[in-house]
Amino acid sequence: MIWSSALILMLGTLTVLMMLGLPVAFAFIGIDLIGAYIFLGGQAGLDQMARNTFAALSSFTLAPIPLFLLMGEILFHTGVAFQAINAVDRLIARVPGRLSIVSILGGTIFSSLSGSTIANTAVLGSALLPDMLKRGYHPTIAMGPIMATGSIAMLVPPSALAVLLGSLAGISIAKLLIAGIIPGIMMSAVFLAYIIGRCSYEPRLAPVDEAHLELSARERWTPFLIYVVPLFGIFVIVVGSILAGWATPTESAALGTVAAIIAAIAYRRFTWAGFYVAIMETAKISVMILFIIGASVTFAQILAFSGATDGLLKLIEGFGADRVVLVIAMIVVLLFLGCFVDQVSMIMITLPFFIPLAQSMGVDLLWFGVLMLIAMEISFKTPPFGLLIYVMKGVAPKSITLRQVYLAALPFIMLEIIVLGLLIGLPGIATWLPSIIR
Repeated sequence: MIWSSALILMLGTLTVLMMLGLPVAFAFIGIDLIGAYIFLGGQAGLDQMARNTFAALSSFTLAPIPLFLLMGEILFHTGVAFQAINAVDRLIARVPGRLSIVSILGGTIFSSLSGSTIANTAVLGSALLPDMLKRGYHPTIAMGPIMATGSIAMLVPPSALAVLLGSLAGISIAKLLIAGIIPGIMMSAVFLAYIIGRCSYEPRLAPVDEAHLELSARERWTPFLIYVVPLFGIFVIVVGSILAGWATPTESAALGTVAAIIAAIAYRRFTWAGFYVAIMETAKISVMILFIIGASVTFAQILAFSGATDGLLKLIEGFGADRVVLVIAMIVVLLFLGCFVDQVSMIMITLPFFIPLAQSMGVDLLWFGVLMLIAMEISFKTPPFGLLIYVMKGVAPKSITLRQVYLAALPFIMLEIIVLGLLIGLPGIATWLPSIIR
């Protein structure tokens, strides 16, 4: 079978299975069973698929994924995250779009403590959206910042998706986690500038909240010092231990999880019921991710053995495209895929092609990994199937339509694309901080 036929068979069957509504993990397993039997030698291929799955899931590099997820779920389900967001709410006063600013700052703080984008958006949406709408905020300026900041959790440590991408692409997980910090801060700064500028130009979008103007300095700063500043200790533990070379990503994830439990106990928010829910939610997400990872190894192997990977690479190299043009083309593919499939599936489908192609063109994989994370961050909000769009619809009042959620996300998608373009033009923004790791 020629390589193009193998490629059409594999990707076409996978697309059909996913369009039929089969869960992503089972769609990958199904296509693996077909491909392993055809291209890897019948029964021997099926045996190899089982060995691949065991080898993939027994990798110690995947251990940070459930630990980072658990850290965020503990802070979410014990209510510690809500206390921090309320403290930020009291601190911000005389600024246009005050509550939208609170959602950006509070979301950025929680992003640095949670490996879950969904949890981040759910926390912000539950804590801030009802009050924003009640105070007369336009739905666009209320929901947009929450979705935009929620997805930053994918980029900054502790990012479970960065761990997954690094482990599968052969990129240093520690460096990839650190590489997302500066781009994540840039995203937040751009969002803040947009909100302040737009609300200054159109004050009707965000009515002034007079009640917060009456708070004294003590009333503003005391909750922040009590409920926010100590939580930065968790971020310092996770990121600082990696930067200093004292801990691996797995060890830093374990330290962060312990610190989250200690924080919940210290704030008297820890309950066994909340801890149980956090563990169960972590298990659900982790099992889904690990199922797909197990299937992905055989998927990539089948593409290689069938000649599909090598054939496609030679075809693309034959065009003689410039390295930057090639990177932009791969990012465009990711943005397109993000309209229809989830982020883990995007990684599984594209990595067998993208990483060998990037290596053959001499692309810095660390820089490319950050670009992939940002592209997937954007795709979390792209219509029609951006996951955060539906998370936001779920926590929003019933009067909010799906069209309003789409419109709220669009300005922030454009802002993220601008930042993405800046990183393509200036790779050092992403690669400088990881270069100082010992």
